Amino acid sequence: MTPDKLLEALQFGEGNSVEFKSSAKNVDAIGAVVCSFLNTAGGVIVIGARDDGVVEGVTDAAIQIKRLESTIMQGLSPKPLVWFGVQALNKKEVIVIEIPVGSDMPFAFRNVVYLRNGERTIKASIEVLTDMIRRRSTEPERWERRLSVLASDADVDLDEVIRLRDAIQQRGAPVLTPADGPDAILNAISMAKYGRLTQGGVVMVGKDPGRTFPQVRVRAIAVTSDKTSDVYRDQKQFEGPLVQVVQHLTDFVVRNTPTVSTFTKKNLQREDTCIYPVMAIREALVNAVAHRDYTAPSGGVTVTVYPKRLEVWNSGELPAQITSAALLRRGHLSILVNPDIAHGLYLRGLMEKAGRGTLMIATACKQAGLPLPEWRSEPNKGVTLTLRNPEVTPQVTPQVTPQVTPQVTPDVAPEVRVILAMDGEMRGRDLMAALGIKDREDFRKRYLAPALSAGLVEMTLPDAPKSSQQRYRLTDAGRKAKKKAGARP
Repeated sequence: MTPDKLLEALQFGEGNSVEFKSSAKNVDAIGAVVCSFLNTAGGVIVIGARDDGVVEGVTDAAIQIKRLESTIMQGLSPKPLVWFGVQALNKKEVIVIEIPVGSDMPFAFRNVVYLRNGERTIKASIEVLTDMIRRRSTEPERWERRLSVLASDADVDLDEVIRLRDAIQQRGAPVLTPADGPDAILNAISMAKYGRLTQGGVVMVGKDPGRTFPQVRVRAIAVTSDKTSDVYRDQKQFEGPLVQVVQHLTDFVVRNTPTVSTFTKKNLQREDTCIYPVMAIREALVNAVAHRDYTAPSGGVTVTVYPKRLEVWNSGELPAQITSAALLRRGHLSILVNPDIAHGLYLRGLMEKAGRGTLMIATACKQAGLPLPEWRSEPNKGVTLTLRNPEVTPQVTPQVTPQVTPQVTPDVAPEVRVILAMDGEMRGRDLMAALGIKDREDFRKRYLAPALSAGLVEMTLPDAPKSSQQRYRLTDAGRKAKKKAGARP
């Protein structure tokens, strides 16, 4: 949750998905609230804020958060994915616990099942508990929780298991010792049971997951044209433990993407960086492998590097609660498709914030002067994330040969070019002419859409977007941005 969203929550007060705690002393009470959110619709706990929303802060937040996470996670069963973090609000540190919607209800804390009822956390009655258990017994088991035919001691990548154990020990929950073998480690995070790997465990730590589940293989392609092309500059198929796959994919994208060379006053040496922020690339790939539909044998993940854009496709659909790309760019309460796989990625440090991956991608692109990321979700066709290049000089060439690093300078971000060209209310074709753009589709996707999404430009007829009388004008935010950019408002 962003600082702005937290401040907004503080203003509106506690409710069905928000709880304030003035201190972290009463761990049992906080654990009960976490449990209640898991059993309802998820939520956020802010520790260091009074019931009236006044931020008092938490002393020694970094120390207290470790104690909280260790104690609460050990008390919860079954083991869920819950984010614990420290955030600055009004120049004071607060502890924020973000709880996604649980997928294995009923959850219990210290053997008691709790529910959320408005602003209150209550114990589940026998009738409610019976109904929750009945519903769980009749619902199909998640793909990642089903047992595979592989053994948890002979078919795992031991190095990956040890890295998982070290990550678990660092967080302090559940308690593990160096003497614990792969079976105990994987049992602790629901990736093994009865001496066998779960299917999610195969994906995370299996020696050869593609042999058992061919759909987990990931295809990466670099093509020579931005249109459909059969000419590949580079292509690879990656398989193996999931964290290794993400690392190999990141390297592939960086290797096949143009670089930007910059010089600074403090450093006279040329500094070469990937035109897409590496953090945005990694988050895009992590989101794809964490939220994809693993049940479809024909599904998967495909990464395509075009000269002017990067596309990451995964099988599945966006959750029904995500109704627009704008919500993805702002961040949202996490809705986990594969909680166990997501938990493994979280332990390994690849999923750091609840519902923040898409926000981090958008922020990184904005800071790098790139157009805003685009998400497209189509039923039965999957989800595609597109990152686009900025306007660059023709000198840009991909860094396929490591020895060759072209020197380029990215142009002004497209949405900034739009607001600089705006003069009163303008028709689309007049704005295209002012920008010197002839391709209508390119103008709509790369310039107008980002400016509208960013709230810099608005339609004069928002209820009739395709009207021949449609005009575009600057919003208050657009006028301020134009003035800040050094142009006449």
